Amino acid sequence: MTDILFPKAPFQVRRIRTPLLDMAYEEHGPSGGDPVVLLHGFPYDPRCFDEVAPPLAAAGNRVIVPYLRGYGPTRILSPKTMRSGQQAAIARDLVDLLDALGIACAALMGFDWGGRAACIVAALWPARVRCLVSGGGYLIQDIAGSAAPQPPEAEHRLWYQYYFHTPRGREGLAANRKELGTLLWRLWSPSWRFDDATYDRTAASFDNPDFVDVVVHSYRHRFGYAPGDPALEAIERALAVQPPIEAPTLSLLGSDDGVSPPPKLDKDKLRFLGRYERRVLPGTGHNIPQEAPEATVKALLEVLHA
Repeated sequence: MTDILFPKAPFQVRRIRTPLLDMAYEEHGPSGGDPVVLLHGFPYDPRCFDEVAPPLAAAGNRVIVPYLRGYGPTRILSPKTMRSGQQAAIARDLVDLLDALGIACAALMGFDWGGRAACIVAALWPARVRCLVSGGGYLIQDIAGSAAPQPPEAEHRLWYQYYFHTPRGREGLAANRKELGTLLWRLWSPSWRFDDATYDRTAASFDNPDFVDVVVHSYRHRFGYAPGDPALEAIERALAVQPPIEAPTLSLLGSDDGVSPPPKLDKDKLRFLGRYERRVLPGTGHNIPQEAPEATVKALLEVLHA
């Protein structure tokens, strides 16, 4: 394990080896505290937890905030490893991180890709998850059902995913990753007024050499337009049955989410077998922890101490 300090950044980044990654993460709080892992999505990075991690650490928790594969200083170790962004890869990385850090069981909070990883680990490795705060409910992808068209009101929100399915979209992401990211932030969080400096602190993480490959594969694989990593096929088969989650769960949804508006009918509750509650946060978009840090901290402390 090594520590590095980003130039001109007030936060310390640590690195640890897992079977596939030189994984970067930030750590807050006492090493002997209850482990809490906070997981970002696309196109975000650990900066979305800057107002969440410190109060959790002040409450005595050991808070781990990793950079997902393809982001920031995290690196895939071997050029032979597939640059997969499929859901099984992100979840397997989370289990590998827990193993590398010697964490047997942790509280998890994530949204977007990170929320999907948290849901998968809670479903397939239930002994590793003490409790869950999911930004978006049940996020395990139903890849077999992805070909079924949605109503036009839902389809138009996924334009960027269809864009990435094309060679033009891949080249567009490679050439305009910063501009595309800030557009998505504005579309997905229409009530959030962030400044350029806030966005730039996160956008630096998109310069990772694997970012484009991982992102494009993520959005192609979930629609069945790209093969997955053969090494992860067993996990994908287990996810195809849409496994339930037993861990105590609080689901947070933003009322103003521009890509995944909260449905009026909570169908997700059928997927959660333990204590479950859904909360819709007014005036909040897709980036729940950065837009609503107090609600995120409150939810985590509630499920931790229930």
